Amino acid sequence: MSEKKTDILISKLLEKANIDFEPNESKIKEVNEALKTASKRGTGKKGFPEYVAQVKDFIIVIEDKKDLDKLAKYLDVENSTLLMDIPSIENYAINGAVHYGNKIASNTSFKKIFAIGCAGSEENRIKIQPAFVTDKTVKLLPQIKDFENFSDENIERYYNEKVLGNRPIEQVELEDILRQAQQLHEDLRNYGQLGETEKPLVVSGILLALCYETFSTNQLTCDSSYKDGQKIFNALSHYMDKVKVEPGEKKERVLQSFQLIKNRPVLSEMNEKLGKTPLRYYAEYLDSNIFTSIRNNTKEDVLGRFYGEFISYSGGDGQSLGVVLTPKHITELFTELVDLQPDDKVFDPCCGTGGFLISAMNKMLESAKNDSEKEKIKKNNLHGIELREDMYSIATTNMILRGDGKSNLLCADFLKKDAEELQKKEFTVGFMNPPYSQAKKKVTKELSELKFICHLLDSLSIGARCVVIVPQSTMVGSKSKEDAADKQYILDNHTLEGVITLNPETFYKVGTNPVIAVFTARKPHPKDKLCKFVNFKDDGYETFAHIGLLPTERAEIRKKLLLDCWKQGKNADNSFIVRTTVKADDEWLHSFYYFNPEIPSEEDFEKTIADYLTFEFSMIAHGKGYLFGIENE
Repeated sequence: MSEKKTDILISKLLEKANIDFEPNESKIKEVNEALKTASKRGTGKKGFPEYVAQVKDFIIVIEDKKDLDKLAKYLDVENSTLLMDIPSIENYAINGAVHYGNKIASNTSFKKIFAIGCAGSEENRIKIQPAFVTDKTVKLLPQIKDFENFSDENIERYYNEKVLGNRPIEQVELEDILRQAQQLHEDLRNYGQLGETEKPLVVSGILLALCYETFSTNQLTCDSSYKDGQKIFNALSHYMDKVKVEPGEKKERVLQSFQLIKNRPVLSEMNEKLGKTPLRYYAEYLDSNIFTSIRNNTKEDVLGRFYGEFISYSGGDGQSLGVVLTPKHITELFTELVDLQPDDKVFDPCCGTGGFLISAMNKMLESAKNDSEKEKIKKNNLHGIELREDMYSIATTNMILRGDGKSNLLCADFLKKDAEELQKKEFTVGFMNPPYSQAKKKVTKELSELKFICHLLDSLSIGARCVVIVPQSTMVGSKSKEDAADKQYILDNHTLEGVITLNPETFYKVGTNPVIAVFTARKPHPKDKLCKFVNFKDDGYETFAHIGLLPTERAEIRKKLLLDCWKQGKNADNSFIVRTTVKADDEWLHSFYYFNPEIPSEEDFEKTIADYLTFEFSMIAHGKGYLFGIENE
């Protein structure tokens, strides 16, 4: 009966990945011919794999066993070499699957064979071991959680990356950006003697100058009477005039940040090693390496990416200031969670380099019906506040470079803005990544993440959708009496829609476990409302050393599951989503509401007992038997 339960579980996982499969045989004549002599006992009689499927030009053959310890039998564990004698082929899942895979590879025209062994009878415990098989070789691949990698849309990429070992295109592109950022960081320091907060300003100013059609790097000739810094400053100022940056005081504030380009002598002086001025060198570097991406209006927040890299090289200055720049895949997810429309009015009160506003603009422009609607989006529907003047200038530059010089950005302290005055702006959507960990002391308790959330919700129009990304501890809300009161205030005046627990590596190197919280503004929370709590730690992204988080072939499918559950009410296992009522003193997290109804397996019980006995023996051996009521000799 247990073996049958495993078969059913595997068939459901295949159906979930939209893989068309056959039990014990194949629809393909030559594959069936190969299986006629593929008995696992070596008798030359017919073999019966659990499932066979064809996806594009790949054949997938699957064997399963009910017991977790029957996944694989190795001849050489260290080198992952499978033992392929008859008992191993008969009794172990991946050994049997590889046996069938070899037979198909040797006796058919199909040369791309995935053999997959599965062990276990419960979805959250099952082990799935894939291998790529030819008539001569077997390559074991990393274990997986489901069959999404083998769907029609993913299998080519999975084969390219996991079997052939090619790097994902995202990794190649990101490595290039990181390499360029690191090189420019060093050059800005070495040739321009620039500090950490000055570097991104110089980059931003040069990029604006490069946008001005009458300016070129050839004009930077180290002329002592008309310095290169003045030429770049004039060009960026003229470009801001051209795109009609309004109001005037906004332009002047941004230009003030760029004064250092013309006022720092070393930037406009001939550098003997370079054979040109540092400014010309930087301008040529940016023109050839970065400016092309912005010209093509890439969705990637290029300046934000550079700014993040500069901060990471600066010894953590950004983290000490609570600066945590939001990755692009998260800013885009925000727009999808609220189903952003062209007529929405978006407000980000802690806009940083403008990442949320850029993603919002891209999403809204995609849905716009005509040029008039696009112009309205750029002119009226994007609003932001940033406290730090350097970031404010970078955010403004970023929006200008995206074809939007008229967005409503303010350099101000959001918490000092009157909520009722902000309500008059009629914002329908609020996005925010507030400064983190600024309320560690009593004197700064008003700077907590919950205080930012409350103030944002109070500032939006009635029924506005609000999405924030904050540390997990924010949703616990028990760090202080103020936090507990703020959570109660939210429920009394606004509605909590749910919380999504994210991949712990979302903010690479920062060490923050983030969550996304979604609210409806200025509508009291109904007591019987079912909120959604999602465990999205497995988001299809993986951490690559020295690079950060990158999408795997599973990322889009995982996001689709999240959005289907969130927006369409799709059901999923409660290990993924829990729908429940909430109270203010609850921890608003999936882990708080999740209950695992499954009884531990016999293997789990035995392992726990063995672990405990090992621990007890170790403590006694180290003279700590008193912990267990035992007197040591």
